Amino acid sequence: MKNSECVIYFTTKNGSVQSFRKEKSGWVQTSSKGIERTCTAEQVLSHILPYLAYKQKYEKLVTLKVEVKND
Repeated sequence: MKNSECVIYFTTKNGSVQSFRKEKSGWVQTSSKGIERTCTAEQVLSHILPYLAYKQKYEKLVTLKVEVKND
């Protein structure tokens, strides 16, 4: 699977959803309010790695889900 074929979703316990997807121009973060920002691969990793490293601590606060894009 390529980075451009999936979308990463973070859902908080309050229900707000933040997503990251890979476009031709780079990574795009979409906030729970629909605001889109470009970001680097390092910024995407800085969101994902703490969750993966400390899953037991974060799994009560945030859910991480990866889905295949439906283009």
